[in-house]
Amino acid sequence: LTNNRINMSDKSLIITSIAADTLEVLHTFAKECTKRNFNFILIGDTKSPDKFEINGCDYWSVERQLTLNSKFAKLCPTKHYARKNIGYIIALQNGTQEIVETDDDNLPRAEFWNEKSSNVSAYDIKEQGWVNVYNYFSDKFIWPRGLPLEELQKTSKPLSDFEVKNIICPIQQGLADENPDVDAVYRLAYPLPLNFNKGMNLALGNGAWSPFNSQNTYWYKEAFPLLYLPAYCSFRMTDIWRSYVAQRISWANGWSILYHEATVWQERNQHNLMKDFEDEIPGYLNNAKICRELENLNIKGGKENMLDDLRTCYTMLTEKGFVGKEEMALVDAWCEDISKVW
Repeated sequence: LTNNRINMSDKSLIITSIAADTLEVLHTFAKECTKRNFNFILIGDTKSPDKFEINGCDYWSVERQLTLNSKFAKLCPTKHYARKNIGYIIALQNGTQEIVETDDDNLPRAEFWNEKSSNVSAYDIKEQGWVNVYNYFSDKFIWPRGLPLEELQKTSKPLSDFEVKNIICPIQQGLADENPDVDAVYRLAYPLPLNFNKGMNLALGNGAWSPFNSQNTYWYKEAFPLLYLPAYCSFRMTDIWRSYVAQRISWANGWSILYHEATVWQERNQHNLMKDFEDEIPGYLNNAKICRELENLNIKGGKENMLDDLRTCYTMLTEKGFVGKEEMALVDAWCEDISKVW
């Protein structure tokens, strides 16, 4: 397999894909990353093609992943989106300071590549319980995948009720136009495509919950341990449940999660919506419960406690049966790998 390493960079793009090297969007990302000195790390899986070559793309087959100095890479199950964690570890071992992640069916707008800052001017939203962030970006009835169904009829406060402040947001979620990240219930009941309104920043802090995904998400180094995607849960919940853990630990660090306008549009890969619905049932039943349990945990905050705080969250998730008990071995391996490079 060809290894097209590019120059070391402070910024890394991480994608996991089983597509062939002919997929146009991967070439687009490779060209743009080369132009902007991003390190583009592409993580394959067992269904990935035997041969893969795109200039400017650092492709890692499963075979190559197993050569990595990483305990996690040797334990992570194949045929799972959680192998994206290996891409994060590679980026950290390369010394990256910022990570942007997306999927191979999301196409970047020019704004995707804009310079960012972790200190952002945004509406400061705290202590609101569940917040339907999509409500603020659209006049249509729409909600993000992972918002509890029992919260759909909750009235959103007008933005004029919140102050605009400069807020520290080491995790930043961009939306996706055309085929936004909604659940199977929405897709079965409402028409798409849909484009979101532009020009708004919402920062959700302590006591304000909203799911975020792994399709257009920017991470600064201080939050890197929170990238962890669980493997022993539904594929449709791995990034959503990660987002709840990340929010809970962010609150203990005085951080907010930024939600901003769409900088990608999605040409969605083929999905069976009833299969998606089935895979999302653990979320429909447990999203709100998980967050109540997370609120009750003793999360210490601070860099020196972040890996322990992550373990605390996953100990609860496994003990309560939300995530398989096998997860803790992976969490421990992740923490061991991250502690060496973060």
